[in-house]
Amino acid sequence: MPETAAEQPAEQRGERPEHGAHGRPPTRADRWASVRKSPFLPASVLVLILAAAAALFAGSYTYTMANPTPRHIPTALVGPADAPHGRRFVAGMEKALNASLKVRRYADEAGARRAVEEQEVFAVLTVRQRGVELDVAGAAGATVAQVLAEAGPAVGRATGVPVRVRDVKPLQPGDPRGLALFYISLAAVIIGFVGAIQLSVHARALDPGERIAFTAAYALLGGFAIAATADWLLGALDLPFVESWLILALTMFTSGMVFTMFNTLMGRWAMLPTWGLMVLLGNPSSGGAVSWPLLPSALGHIGRWLPPGASVNAQHTAVYFGDHQHLFPFAVLGGWALLSCAVFWVWRHRHPGGRDRAPAHAAA
Repeated sequence: MPETAAEQPAEQRGERPEHGAHGRPPTRADRWASVRKSPFLPASVLVLILAAAAALFAGSYTYTMANPTPRHIPTALVGPADAPHGRRFVAGMEKALNASLKVRRYADEAGARRAVEEQEVFAVLTVRQRGVELDVAGAAGATVAQVLAEAGPAVGRATGVPVRVRDVKPLQPGDPRGLALFYISLAAVIIGFVGAIQLSVHARALDPGERIAFTAAYALLGGFAIAATADWLLGALDLPFVESWLILALTMFTSGMVFTMFNTLMGRWAMLPTWGLMVLLGNPSSGGAVSWPLLPSALGHIGRWLPPGASVNAQHTAVYFGDHQHLFPFAVLGGWALLSCAVFWVWRHRHPGGRDRAPAHAAA
């Protein structure tokens, strides 16, 4: 029985044979569906969401203040150390503060002022012939300066020593208690590892290199958002914008990679060591809310070696002591970031994520 035209093969009808859906060019809907199925769309959306969350977090906490108390206070001493009224005033201050003044001798006021700029001392006590001058540095430690400024005149009256108190390094008007830098650094730390958590949930298929790249992307955008909120939007701080932005971005990246490292080593329990290291230990010992001389000595030393403390230290110096920036906090942040990336990369096969590169028949 002869075949009809519809029953003839496509080649005999002069038509190109179809081989399923892949035989036709992709439509706009097909391309959009392909984009929606890829890990890049949720990762890109997360970058924007996390940047907005960072700005909101920084803005809310910048409005909040606290009032810590002092312990040990490094103090520069200029003038005759054996002057009776000088010794009497120092003893009276230690009794009034219930804290020791760790006195360091300097030959002149210029040397003592350099020590303030290097953040080696928190006050300068100059012994004059008829009294003393107490120069505090609010930018070096707001609570320390406040307590010294309040106790100085009272001790002077009690000991009969004339006292003149002045703040030679005041805080910025928008940050009268010196806590804004702590809050923006805290925002960078928290949003940094929350971002890594969200990448693991919503962009699970990212390969190791892609995960590091997107962590860096939201860190850069989030750091910019935090700095812009604190400086341009709220006017709480006058930041050296580029330097502060990069410090915040490095902090966010380090925090995110710390979680990624623990996620590689511990899987679903990664939040526990991350929270303990960065929040429970790192933030209280960072020197942001409470200056390091006011902390127990062990906690103060530990805090400088953790990312939150390094971030606060670098940011504080950038804003108030820009000509005396130190390498140490950047080395701490960079060291943690490098360690975290190295651990993640070496054991990346253990990380819960990534795409399966094996062919379908091999997987079967």
